[in-house]
Amino acid sequence: MLLKRFCLPLLRVELNENQENQIMKNLIFLTVPGLRRQDIASMQNLSALFNDSPLPLTVHHCFPAVTWPAQATMLTGKSPNQHGVVANGFYWRDSRKVEMWTAWNNVIHQPQLWDELKQRSISTAAWFPMLSKGCNADFVCMPAPIHQPDGSENLWCYTKPQDFYGTLIEKLDHFPLKHFWGPQANIKSTQWIADSAVATAETFHPQFFYIYLPHLDYAAQKFGPDSDQANIAVKELDDVIGALAKQMDAAYSAIDSNGDSRRIDWMVASEYEITAVDHVSYPNRILRSAGLLQVKENDGREHLDLSASQAWALVDHQFSHVFVRDGEAQVIQKIADLFDGVAGIEHVLTGSQRGNLDHRRSGDLILASTANSWQAYYWWEDDGKAPAFATTVDIHNKPGYDPVELFFDFEKMQVPLDATLIKGSHGYDFPPNESQGVLLTTIPTTENEIADTDIFEFVMQHFQQ
Repeated sequence: MLLKRFCLPLLRVELNENQENQIMKNLIFLTVPGLRRQDIASMQNLSALFNDSPLPLTVHHCFPAVTWPAQATMLTGKSPNQHGVVANGFYWRDSRKVEMWTAWNNVIHQPQLWDELKQRSISTAAWFPMLSKGCNADFVCMPAPIHQPDGSENLWCYTKPQDFYGTLIEKLDHFPLKHFWGPQANIKSTQWIADSAVATAETFHPQFFYIYLPHLDYAAQKFGPDSDQANIAVKELDDVIGALAKQMDAAYSAIDSNGDSRRIDWMVASEYEITAVDHVSYPNRILRSAGLLQVKENDGREHLDLSASQAWALVDHQFSHVFVRDGEAQVIQKIADLFDGVAGIEHVLTGSQRGNLDHRRSGDLILASTANSWQAYYWWEDDGKAPAFATTVDIHNKPGYDPVELFFDFEKMQVPLDATLIKGSHGYDFPPNESQGVLLTTIPTTENEIADTDIFEFVMQHFQQ
């Protein structure tokens, strides 16, 4: 299947214009990684929130369906080849440096919902979308730990207003970063995000409130999307959403001091679906065996040599960007032939075949996995020569995503180097009729499906006067 956006007619919003002009609108938009249609049956609180609404719409995601691109797509209404967010990190070719999970909002090269809504004098909040630091929203919160020279971290969050994190600390204590990712990831981080969002609503009552609730990501990747642990996570998240709905209703009702009619509408969207995996591929090991990837040894450890390598792969869940030095056509074709028929690789794409990833920031080739497989960044064949960061929770130094960090061994105090442990992944290019993602909304609509690129316009229509 060609990797491209599944295009749908623009979702229509059914509005009673005379009635809407008399109502102060407030929209709370939750994005939830891993939320599937079948999960809703176990989520009584979520279902109650949309009890009087149409059935959930099917969301058709752009490829690649991973966090940064998925969020940027919904916030801009554009696909990755237009907004420029092509993965959960970037390889900056000019400096030959990899940047993972640290970029600011300026890497998104399209107007976002807060940019457009500000022009209509609508206040906005960005609560934990990954590229929100420096964005144009009126109110922002995003983890920003302070890294010390000795490698330790001090807990902190980037907030707007700048001093608002101090207020949140007094009310809620620090954001529990260790529960946001890694072996101790659990509901506590999502609970803090929800509680701090309520505190923000009570203080500032933004009219458009984007809130990222990450909890379903963890167990589904670690144990599989249909595991007992993943089912428990669904119920834990539902409890948080139930409390959030009640507290938000109270927060927005309390600010109605001048007799205005106020209403909260809700949207909840899947960022992507997690699929069960039983296979892993290692693009960098294949490139190394072909003599295209080079390493350099330091104290017996093998480190990726970006300057000497003709090609290397930045892996990200179920796809990877293969960067070819100087973009040599012969090398690109050699790599395409090399990966043709490799177990776990469904598509090898070059040039305009890259579709949504046909962008200057992308690799010269895109390797897309089969539904049951994912890709690990490993380049070493001997685990004894793996770089020191490989066995630590280190999302910034690893040149690619490493979900095996979820399996950190507290007895040995290290991450195991066994990529076969992972039982769930995402990013796969689902055919449109197989997508399990959903959009629930209290905004009346006659449609039953939507492309993620149309969510932007759906929100904008809602706020039209």
